Amino acid sequence: MTKALKKDATYADLQSVPENFVAEILGGELYASPRPVFVHAAVASALDVLLGGPFRFGINGPGGWLIVAEPELHLGADVVVPDLAGWRTERISSEPAEPYPTLAPDWICEVLSPSTEQIDRTKKLKIYGRERVGHAWLINPLLKTLEVLRPARDGWALLAKHEGGERVRAEPFQAIELELARVWSA
Repeated sequence: MTKALKKDATYADLQSVPENFVAEILGGELYASPRPVFVHAAVASALDVLLGGPFRFGINGPGGWLIVAEPELHLGADVVVPDLAGWRTERISSEPAEPYPTLAPDWICEVLSPSTEQIDRTKKLKIYGRERVGHAWLINPLLKTLEVLRPARDGWALLAKHEGGERVRAEPFQAIELELARVWSA
């Protein structure tokens, strides 16, 4: 598990982390994780392509989303970097001019790895819930699972857990059928 490097961290502390790490400030603590391994990055890239066509560009789908890989989000005092984030275009009319968005996304996706899974499931989901992110996906490339979550009164509710090569219609992208086998074969 990744451990906090510093308490009461500042953005200057985050910027001092070497570029080969993903740095985040979660609850005032600085975390730095190694860049994702190849399978992690490949799964995130495949999902970005599979959702981007129909939802970002409207190719065989409804469009209406801005989907971005690894955005640095400044949400209150926290700085988080989900693997993917999506905003409905009625909430974010164009790509923000600032280097990082402060508007919470409507959907996030975290691709789990053994070293960051606990942080993704606890600290980061708590921040996403506080900021009223409407949907969260947790993908485990080793187990080949997709967990679809929605905010609930006491945290997050698991709407569905899919695995292997299933074909799914998962919120908030249920307008298309997603073939999970394509995600894992990336």
